[in-house]
Amino acid sequence: MKMKNFSIFAAKYHLKSSFMLVLIKLLGSLALLMFGMKSMSEALQKMAGPQLRHVLGAMTTNRFTGMLTGMLVTASVQSSTATTVMTVSFVNAGLLTLAQAISVIMGANIGTTLTAWIMSAGMSFDISIVSYVGFFLGIILIYMKSHRYIGDFLFGLGLLLLGLTTLRLTGAEMDLGHDEKVLSFFASFDPDSFLTTLIFLLLGGILTFCVQSSAAVMAITMILCSSGALPIYQGIALVMGENIGTTVTSNLAALSANTQARRAALAHMFFNVFGVIWILFVFRPFIDAVCGLVGYDVTMAKDAVSSEAFLANAAKLTFVLAAFHTCFNIANTLILIWFIPQIERFVCWVIKPKKVDEEDEFRLHFITSGIMKTPELSVLEAQKEIQAFSERMQRMFNMVRELLTLSSSATNKKDNKAGDFNKLFTRIEKYEGISDNMELEIAKYLDSVSDAHLSDDTKAKIRAMLREISELESIGDACYNMARTISRKYNGKEDHFIDKQYDHIHQMMELTEQALAQMNRLMLGRKESFDINRSFNIEHEINNYRNQLKTQNITDVNNHEYTYAVGTIYMDLINECEKLGDYVVNVVEARLGIR
Repeated sequence: MKMKNFSIFAAKYHLKSSFMLVLIKLLGSLALLMFGMKSMSEALQKMAGPQLRHVLGAMTTNRFTGMLTGMLVTASVQSSTATTVMTVSFVNAGLLTLAQAISVIMGANIGTTLTAWIMSAGMSFDISIVSYVGFFLGIILIYMKSHRYIGDFLFGLGLLLLGLTTLRLTGAEMDLGHDEKVLSFFASFDPDSFLTTLIFLLLGGILTFCVQSSAAVMAITMILCSSGALPIYQGIALVMGENIGTTVTSNLAALSANTQARRAALAHMFFNVFGVIWILFVFRPFIDAVCGLVGYDVTMAKDAVSSEAFLANAAKLTFVLAAFHTCFNIANTLILIWFIPQIERFVCWVIKPKKVDEEDEFRLHFITSGIMKTPELSVLEAQKEIQAFSERMQRMFNMVRELLTLSSSATNKKDNKAGDFNKLFTRIEKYEGISDNMELEIAKYLDSVSDAHLSDDTKAKIRAMLREISELESIGDACYNMARTISRKYNGKEDHFIDKQYDHIHQMMELTEQALAQMNRLMLGRKESFDINRSFNIEHEINNYRNQLKTQNITDVNNHEYTYAVGTIYMDLINECEKLGDYVVNVVEARLGIR
């Protein structure tokens, strides 16, 4: 009796340990798959990121070229998220309209279906040898520094294929097609019921939302379908749910983002939800047509043919899922591409811009906490933020010029202009605080980005950008110092500047304004077309003019044209302009990579 109980216990323990081993293999292979895709995508972006950004900006002249561009870029970097992020950043920079961005997102939906084809090939054939070749070549290229990004890509591809191979073998080991519990579970759903389709659609969305990877859920769906456990119609419903689940994730991530990012995320969700709605009306005919395209026999019953014939037919199901994913997105794009203006109006109506004073509120426009997932493209977002920072500093300097004008005309401290002077000075004070906060927040963001594996080119960009924000903050300090000097002069007992001094200060500020304008022209444009000699020439003019005024100031004080105290305040303003000109040149040099 004891031996019998021991045998039963041993059998249960073996069954339990066997189940745990299979579960660990399943989870581990899914982790390999997801990490392989992430590594491969990041390596591709390191190799082609800058070029793809230029392509994306240049090839979206109309809705059709935008769609093709989105498709090609996404197929190239294997990440629709990366394409969407690039697109949104171009919209924020004014390089693309929201309508063009929507066409690119439609193309990205088609491009991302290439992943399903890679997975279906991995599930259907033994490609483990390819993964080992990828590892071998990859590690050689990684140690050859000039080709390490190709090595990273091959290593990521190897991990992806190894994960798929392990998934296929684990699926075969589980033998779900003969597991009575699994079969009875799926058999409990009426295959002809519309409610069953909705349940699996919802299940696919929830699973994708929970695991944060449509690729992982697609892999599980392929295992279930190819084993014969899950009927094709329910499997397709899961795939449709994955399409919606991945857009829910991006919309939640975009909640903390800027208006255009939230609109782009909503347009992406609208695209997929609309597609799912119309496909439900032609569900079976559409799937039957896709099955016929692949050569899968929908009517083949398990009991009517041999086990080999049934499994050979079931093996085609992975290609059916990939083909459906592609056909669905292509058909949906062909329908909706004609209604892009209407979609644009809809998302703009749903998501209104935040009602804040954009100029006087500290709020980063491009850097967000949730939507940015790709380190290489995070640098692009930070660059847009620095451009906004640079423009803000030029606005701050123009306020200082206006403050000087008000100080010269508001001789009576009780008149309306005196009130305007105080309001403007308070505004400049606020801008100085904003510049400090912008430097800290951008630096913190760049620091977090630099923790990731980045290309040497991107690392150099981050170092240059840290230098840029430091110099821009110094420009803000110089503007605030000038404002305080003007305020001290305005509220003090010293005499007013004479007309000649005002003329000199305005002329110096005009040169400084030209330097700032040149700096912003560089920040917004291409480095190749920028004439750095123009910036150097303006700085030399500022330096020479400062030296000339310094000498003349001593002469004017000695000639009693104005007091020494007035001359000191006057030269403080001139010197701050000269310092500001130096900071501007430092920003230009950092942007151009000049040490």
